[in-house]
Amino acid sequence: MNMRQRKRTATAEIGTHGRTATTPKRIKTEASKALSDVLDNLSSAPPYSVKTVGDVSTPNLQSRKLAAYSQYAASSPFPDFLRPTPAECKLALRILSSLHGTRNRPATVTASTTRAGCGDSPSVVDSLVRTILSQNTSDANSSRAKRSMDATYGRSDHWEAIVAGGVEKLQEAIACGGLSKVKSRVIMQILVQVHERFGEYSLEHLRGLANDEAMAELLSFKGVGPKTASCVLLFCLGRESFAVDTHVYRISGLLGWRPDKAGREETARHLDVRIPDEDKYALHVLMVTHGRGCGACRAGGRTTGSCELRQAFKKGQRTGPACDRSVDLKS
Repeated sequence: MNMRQRKRTATAEIGTHGRTATTPKRIKTEASKALSDVLDNLSSAPPYSVKTVGDVSTPNLQSRKLAAYSQYAASSPFPDFLRPTPAECKLALRILSSLHGTRNRPATVTASTTRAGCGDSPSVVDSLVRTILSQNTSDANSSRAKRSMDATYGRSDHWEAIVAGGVEKLQEAIACGGLSKVKSRVIMQILVQVHERFGEYSLEHLRGLANDEAMAELLSFKGVGPKTASCVLLFCLGRESFAVDTHVYRISGLLGWRPDKAGREETARHLDVRIPDEDKYALHVLMVTHGRGCGACRAGGRTTGSCELRQAFKKGQRTGPACDRSVDLKS
């Protein structure tokens, strides 16, 4: 047995009886990609230090993120992969709306006092912090962390108190949300860097920037990847940006909307180009809702089932009741 085989065996073993876990391949793939996102977007942050905060976005990391984003900012990394078509997006939106209700962008963005959400705040800094709390954890956990943080420091705009209290106090305040050691460093460094750059705890100037410029500035912070930045654009700034989380990534694969081997960031760039702007908000929210609740589409769910969405896109044909039967999806 070579070294690679030994590592795989050691990873698969559970308990003390040498039994091997039989995790479904799809779940293992999603877990691996989720871990990759943690490493790329969170754990890259160095230990918090006021002295080193000026170096928070190292040139190499920042340039890599910006280069990866700008390379396909206006085009798909898979130009020959022509799905989803606008017609497919409309069909999926109709089916998901019939299953879960319509989702329209609110006229006014309000910040919940009980939920962290994923960028749902009129304050750009608060939106960014809430989205970081939501990374790689459940909505319930991130909401507990946000309520605990508010109880510790006051409401969302008490950034001075958070910075003055130090990273250990912040880590303790958000411990119930998971990954608190990493997230506390990321949040602290962003707050310090924002104040150093602009003289206040505010990123409201992003409202006056074009989408690409706002995205580039958000990506300049360590711990902020394309999904986090896209959520801030979509939910706080009211821009048409299609964010891809674990649920959207999984469902887009089940529907055949991305190449099988496409990573999450590649998928986000591809779908942002392919999905019509007017459908991005509702499709994102509905795909997340569906991914959490559908027995056939959620993580660990059945690979086949009676899901109307899955049936409508089965074998590359529209077969669901929401449309004409046997119509080529590429039409």
